Amino acid sequence: MEFTKGHGTGNDFVLLPDPDGQLDLTPELVAALCDRRRGIGADGVLRVVRAAKHPEGAGLAGEAEWFMDYWNADGSFAEMCGNGARVFVRYLLETGLATPAGAALPVATRAGVVRALVEGGTVSVEMRRPRLYDGSTATLGGLTLPGTAVDVGNPHLVCVLPTGVELAELDLTTAPGFDPTVFPTGVNVEFIVAGDPVDGTDGHTLMRVYERGSAETLSCGTGACAVGAVALRDAGRDTGVIAVDVPGGRVTVTVTADSCWLSGPAVLVATGEINPATLQPSA
Repeated sequence: MEFTKGHGTGNDFVLLPDPDGQLDLTPELVAALCDRRRGIGADGVLRVVRAAKHPEGAGLAGEAEWFMDYWNADGSFAEMCGNGARVFVRYLLETGLATPAGAALPVATRAGVVRALVEGGTVSVEMRRPRLYDGSTATLGGLTLPGTAVDVGNPHLVCVLPTGVELAELDLTTAPGFDPTVFPTGVNVEFIVAGDPVDGTDGHTLMRVYERGSAETLSCGTGACAVGAVALRDAGRDTGVIAVDVPGGRVTVTVTADSCWLSGPAVLVATGEINPATLQPSA
């Protein structure tokens, strides 16, 4: 099996080329590939398949040639992954499966079609405008933290930390608790504090995230979009630009009247082959 390893601000993925949808990809195989000791190691798997050759992408084949079949590290599906989409586009361009053009490159996902622009080392993807729709809480250790539920094609809960609670001191080795009646399919939970002003932006936020199906990751693109929308709302704005610092670096979120752009670096670091028969599940 051929693979490529890539990441966007430390949010890393195994990319599997499967243009005609012939790969027998299972939850067990995905989990084994993502195992950081017995596999390649990643936050998730991106299968690169033509939209027309994937049952979930066929209806979008008229809008986009390629479908991003994204799986979490535990073998579960995810509707959308912002950093994954940026790495996916980098892969399409560097392997010649797509060519740069003046217009944005469309990519089909389970959350619909997103568009991407590439400028040097920066890849930007345009996704749906985040929808802030409810208040809820997350529990972590002895803390109960109020948050805002946000839909970015997948579910998020953004929690602003109160004074006296340090972002770096949060223990994210276990999953935060949440209300399953608000999030019946699980949720990505973001914890944020305000950062110092950054030139050219309308705000600056520091973020850590616990992703459903992948645990704490160094970055989460859709999570950054959710955080950007909450930061703008708290500043009394409907649109604007927010710099979001994650453990893996910085991304920029631009919320417009009808969409949201996520911009940052996307890098391919290795290519190779792996024999699936040698992979073992984690103990």
